[in-house]
Amino acid sequence: MKQIAAAIDAVNDLTGRVICWGILLMVILQFAVVIARYVFSTSTLFGIPAVWFQEGVVYLHGMTILLGTAYAMLWNKNVRVDILYDKASPRVQDLTEFFGSLLFVLPLCLVIGWSALPNVVGAWAVKEGSLEPNGIPFRYVLKALSIVFCVLVSAQALSTMIKAFLRLTGRSSDPIYEVSDEL
Repeated sequence: MKQIAAAIDAVNDLTGRVICWGILLMVILQFAVVIARYVFSTSTLFGIPAVWFQEGVVYLHGMTILLGTAYAMLWNKNVRVDILYDKASPRVQDLTEFFGSLLFVLPLCLVIGWSALPNVVGAWAVKEGSLEPNGIPFRYVLKALSIVFCVLVSAQALSTMIKAFLRLTGRSSDPIYEVSDEL
């Protein structure tokens, strides 16, 4: 079971590290849009329609959220009510992690995935593109990331449950999360 959790953690760690570079690219694209529009008063930049840069920022923002959530969960940077959790014993924290993942995270991912699936299938069927003239023609790929989000977050919830279970049963003494300031 430890190997399964380690493999899931490795995938989500790699995904998060890659998507972090998307944030830098998003800043660069937004800067390019501002320069093109307000300095050069043009609707193209390097022969590429400015709308591609604008939509690129939106796409990267969506990708950062959808692909970065599991990474945040892995490193315990997700939002939680720390008032009670931090003061709880390690056993209570493990129980909270296990049942929180089982009763909240996994069902939420199931509902999101189930709700998104018809939109994703429909978008892929027609190869949905931008609503803007000359916009990015790959909107269906962005929509598919909602399913990838569900898979990555569900997998990370499973990893969290495995690690909590191993600690609760005495088969692992690893801390709940490694101390890291990487995020």
